[in-house]
Amino acid sequence: MTDSAATETTPITYAGSGVDVEAGDKAVELMKESVRRAQRPEVLGGLGGFAGLFDASLLARMSHPVLATSTDGVGTKVAIAQAMDKHDTIGFDLVGMVVDDIVVCGAEPLFMTDYIATGKVVPERIAAIVSGIAAACAQANVALVGGETAEHPGLLEADEYDVAGAATGIVEKTDLLTPDLVETGDVVLGLASSGLHANGFSLVRRIIGAAGWSLDRDVPEFGRTLGEELLTPTRVYAADLLELLQTVPVHALSHVTGGGLAANLARVLPAGRTAVVDRSTWQMPAVFSVLQELGRVPQADLERTLNLGVGFCAVVPADAVDTALETLEGLDIPTWIMGQVHDTADVDATTAEVVTGAKGVDAGGAQLVGSFQR
Repeated sequence: MTDSAATETTPITYAGSGVDVEAGDKAVELMKESVRRAQRPEVLGGLGGFAGLFDASLLARMSHPVLATSTDGVGTKVAIAQAMDKHDTIGFDLVGMVVDDIVVCGAEPLFMTDYIATGKVVPERIAAIVSGIAAACAQANVALVGGETAEHPGLLEADEYDVAGAATGIVEKTDLLTPDLVETGDVVLGLASSGLHANGFSLVRRIIGAAGWSLDRDVPEFGRTLGEELLTPTRVYAADLLELLQTVPVHALSHVTGGGLAANLARVLPAGRTAVVDRSTWQMPAVFSVLQELGRVPQADLERTLNLGVGFCAVVPADAVDTALETLEGLDIPTWIMGQVHDTADVDATTAEVVTGAKGVDAGGAQLVGSFQR
């Protein structure tokens, strides 16, 4: 044998290859207390099993149970957390991206698992990430039943990581929110976002990089540093929206994530109906206007990428608007009337683009009109 391995005199071990099993075990010990707070009575067993167990006997009490599932990640927002060495909020972004997709169809998210890949397991960092995931799960009344931390030396740098998760929920078939529930004359409500949430960070990072802005830069419009603003956790809506569903006859919910407001709203409307949304009904939070000006971002591109201050839309009958507004305001979610559903044939497409066909869905349309408040 003439290759270099033949002359190796030092024993080759897993730890020597960059994988520290003991560090992984320590991370599990550090995260246990956080995970204990993110439980439900249906959870069976504890942390560390090969699979998370959830008592599904509640299905037997339903007439026609339908399972809902979703999976997602946080995208390049993790780069901001890594640069700031602050890891206990990124979990809210992950949970929000996953469980809030489930509630869109009217389902109650029940349990979630997470996956963290990193170049080097630093137990304290992993525990901080999981603490955020667990806190967000507890807020959403979702059980964190398990997860996986994988060490990938040579693939990721020591300080790099990525996070992903998956969740499962349940809904009675007769309670499913489907586009056919939406009627002409329904009112579109806007539910405020907490900021950028976890979408569009490739654009955001390109803007601040081109401008030469550092994350510790104080930005007067934000009243804090750039990094603190960008790392604002995603608002998690699931539990509050489930309460709304018990209060008023909601016809549709839309989670405003990648693709922007119009595209995501159009996805939950039936073919032949278009939601016309008036920009003048709200003011874009400062983070969006600052980034737009800093990067000279075209309005159309901004609206296709960021949520512009709207984290969710709820479509309700006109006679349910007052109760819906009262309910959501009582849950500390700023909410306003932003538009109405029309027959598509009655919408003037020459005045503004009607967005259709987002995510490959043959559904309705959405049109943004007017100008944002200043």
